[in-house]
Amino acid sequence: MLADTYRGSEPDGEPRDHEDIRGPRPLVIDRAVSFIDRNTRHPMKIVGLNRVRIDEYPVEALREALVNAVAHRQYEDAGRKIILEVFSDRVVVSSPGLPPAPITLASLRKGNYRPCSRNPVLAQCLSYFHRIEERGSGFRRMRDQMLNHGLDKPLIGTDTGYFQVIFPGPGENLDRILVPETRLLVTPAIEAQLNERQKRALEEVLTSGFVSSGWLVKELGVTYDTANRDLKALTELKILMREGRGRAVRYVLLGQETG
Repeated sequence: MLADTYRGSEPDGEPRDHEDIRGPRPLVIDRAVSFIDRNTRHPMKIVGLNRVRIDEYPVEALREALVNAVAHRQYEDAGRKIILEVFSDRVVVSSPGLPPAPITLASLRKGNYRPCSRNPVLAQCLSYFHRIEERGSGFRRMRDQMLNHGLDKPLIGTDTGYFQVIFPGPGENLDRILVPETRLLVTPAIEAQLNERQKRALEEVLTSGFVSSGWLVKELGVTYDTANRDLKALTELKILMREGRGRAVRYVLLGQETG
């Protein structure tokens, strides 16, 4: 697999990053996902009482496209490789060969098709390694994952004998990216269990990166016992974690240790 990243929206002959990815096929897919990860944006987003690192594209949709490319490419065409291109406004996965008959582009776009693989044994193996269901619903899942991510649905087409899946990106509007509830430390159900002091404490963590019992005492006028009890409850809910000792004890978001 040939992977290239370009600074703009068109190939310019000078990729910002390039990798010729070789090896066992499951490893190739993992390395391709890592290539996209290091060449796309991952801003932090405040969602309610959460600070979440978001991905520019839904990872599972990209993985699905890569698995499909490896599983269903035309291996008789040994002179060409799968091509992965990361542009400023999209990600493109191109695989040698057109969809195997009787599948057509029209049926793929409509999501109206039955499973059909050019390399059924390989497809079955990759579905095992990557937990991809071998039921012919891959493109429907990619579409749903993109829409649930706040992006436009992927585009399917062909180019000079390659089958292409194009993932439109958010451009400069990263705010359109949605964060699924599964990524939130503080879900609506958990937030309903919190008192106002604990919510204020979490807002302080989002602003300053940490909170301490001393902050609650000073800003909210509570006793140290109350402050410590509130913060302990947040650690038991696996929202915050305690770091430091003695007077230096402070609380940060779980998994975001400050060192």
